[in-house]
Amino acid sequence: MHKQKVYFKTFGCRTNLFDTQVMINALKNFTQTPYEEESDIVVVNSCTVTNGADSGVRNYIHRLQNEGKRIYFTGCGVQTQGRNLLDKGLVFGVFGHSHKENINAILQQESPFYLQDNLQSLDSEIIGDFVGKSRAFIKVQEGCNFACSYCIIPQVRGKARSFPQEKILTQVKKLIQKGFSEFVLTGTNIGSWGKDFGEDFATLVESLCEIPLLKRLRIGSLEPSQINAHFLKVLENPKIERHLHIALQHTAPKMLKIMNRINIFQTDLELFTLLAERGFALGSDFIVGHPGESEEIWEEALDNFSLLPLTHLHSFIYSPRNHTISATLKDRIPGNIAKQRRQQIQTKVAENNLKFRQNLSNQNKHLQVLIEQISIQDSKTNPNHATTYIAQGFDEYYNPVQIQMQKPISKDSWISLSSFIPKMDKNYAEI
Repeated sequence: MHKQKVYFKTFGCRTNLFDTQVMINALKNFTQTPYEEESDIVVVNSCTVTNGADSGVRNYIHRLQNEGKRIYFTGCGVQTQGRNLLDKGLVFGVFGHSHKENINAILQQESPFYLQDNLQSLDSEIIGDFVGKSRAFIKVQEGCNFACSYCIIPQVRGKARSFPQEKILTQVKKLIQKGFSEFVLTGTNIGSWGKDFGEDFATLVESLCEIPLLKRLRIGSLEPSQINAHFLKVLENPKIERHLHIALQHTAPKMLKIMNRINIFQTDLELFTLLAERGFALGSDFIVGHPGESEEIWEEALDNFSLLPLTHLHSFIYSPRNHTISATLKDRIPGNIAKQRRQQIQTKVAENNLKFRQNLSNQNKHLQVLIEQISIQDSKTNPNHATTYIAQGFDEYYNPVQIQMQKPISKDSWISLSSFIPKMDKNYAEI
């Protein structure tokens, strides 16, 4: 019997990528395909973090209208635009996060439907593979208890709730059997893991590091307030990636209050300085151009920002999100000014990152690289007409590395580099 082919289009964060894997794992009467053009069914796993994200999802769905595919809509956008898409006949069915494990039955329904998310569920299944990835994402919790003025995510993901530690450990061990050795912890607000049953996130990290065949553990975005003495102690484990992403969102005290953030810049600076002294590469999120970001506030923010030992940055120009407090605020910042401000902080961090990698090279630090992509260089361009292999991957500081080699190597294998050349875009090496 011919099985219909399902293509998953995933928008947004790593948590959505994990959710897509849960759906792929649950398919029984259908075949998952990585190629949109050969699919019969498209499942759109949406992001709704900004109005722009909603718009991007809608544009994608509009593009599919004349291709004869049956379209289903899920993800964080279910509550913000799912009903509208269904009513307009742009999608056949809409289902919230809490229904994704039932996708096999959902795709067999003969009538259009709308299944609301209950905002309380947690996945029960253990996924058996992470298709197309060299590292596996592990969702450890759902939801968020913070109330940042610009953010709609708590409204569409619900309150913070944690997966049991044993389920997480079982999930990792099962994926290790599939050959995975690097894992990325993800969730809506991972540092809140365990609070709903009296446990501590650092305890979870500690237990994962005890799994013998787990080679490297990458920790997703944390809040500064979630990094306690226990966590700082756990960071001594060599299995933990030497890169941490800690969400600050801004560096001006007045702006942090407008955003209803609970972090305090001076405390953030002390934390980042401590972690940098311990050799960590440090990343953060930063929202530029939020309403109220006056020139005076920006100048203070920039002065403070320059004090942080940041090597990585996710910077965003503020985009209104309907049904949030920030969307009601006046004092909007013109787009051209926001772009200039964003460029200032991006340039600073790029310089920091290059200097960080140059210091590693000067100290003769070895890099441990997980190979994620391999290509073959045309032998005609090589003077010796020898085949040259180009391997790409990331090191333990979450910096990209390109390695030129004469012998073939397998994807998903590890290379220890004793020397490399840092350039602005990435590290380069030959072996």
